[in-house]
Amino acid sequence: MDLSLREIRFFVAAAETGSFTDAAPQLHVSQAAVSRTIANLEKAAGSKLLRRLPRGCELTGVGQQILPHARRVLAEAERLREVLASQHSTLRLGYAWSALGSHTVPLQREWAKKHQDIALELIRYNSPTSGLAEGLCDAAIVRIPVNDKRFDSVVVGLERRLVAFASDDLLWSQRERVTMGEIAERTVIIDPRTGTTNIQLWSGLEYTPKVIESNDVDSWLDAIAAGQGVGTTAEATAHHHPRPGISYRPITDGPRIPVRLVWWHDEQPAGLNDLIGTVTQLYASD
Repeated sequence: MDLSLREIRFFVAAAETGSFTDAAPQLHVSQAAVSRTIANLEKAAGSKLLRRLPRGCELTGVGQQILPHARRVLAEAERLREVLASQHSTLRLGYAWSALGSHTVPLQREWAKKHQDIALELIRYNSPTSGLAEGLCDAAIVRIPVNDKRFDSVVVGLERRLVAFASDDLLWSQRERVTMGEIAERTVIIDPRTGTTNIQLWSGLEYTPKVIESNDVDSWLDAIAAGQGVGTTAEATAHHHPRPGISYRPITDGPRIPVRLVWWHDEQPAGLNDLIGTVTQLYASD
């Protein structure tokens, strides 16, 4: 059975108005077109859906059963239409942990000034591509290499690496900065999917730290605040996730973290070049 949205829309309109005549102006067609279209639907369904009356129509038993389903189909079709329309009017920017840190709000304000026709929407999703591979965004901010030929990427800035620890930590609460070697003597909490910390950071040093895995930034922060370990992260995390009970300090010899914008190789979103230029300028001003 092949049903068209037109047939379903005509059926719902007639059922809700109780009249083919009243449904016609809503649908911008003639009464005869309404009658003919619903007759075709009933033929395909093999059952009468609307009982014709001298002054209108009413649902049959079968019509009452399918009306809620027909309404849901139309609602889903409208949502699909909105999604397709938004592809050209919204640039969805995904991120896993901390967007652009202190540059996030300036980007949003600058974008709103210059782009009346394309809205910038930030979407947080904890995956290696910050929701890009999952179809949740059009471009993504990542701080780990994306070694996948399906995607293109560009480095738009560099961020300092910081250490996060519980503010009442007896060893570090008065320190202004620490070293990678000192961190190696502690338990380090990492997010192996999207975080910027891995055990290779300590290759060549005398010690390698004990590692505990977390699954997103919130669980990472919770564990650090509870004193279960420390973490290393990009500077943006300190701006995006300040939390009582957690202190951030620079790591003297911590390697800088590249910030990348990533997008599908065969699907460059509208506004991407302007996005790259604006973000690059924001980081250049640091």
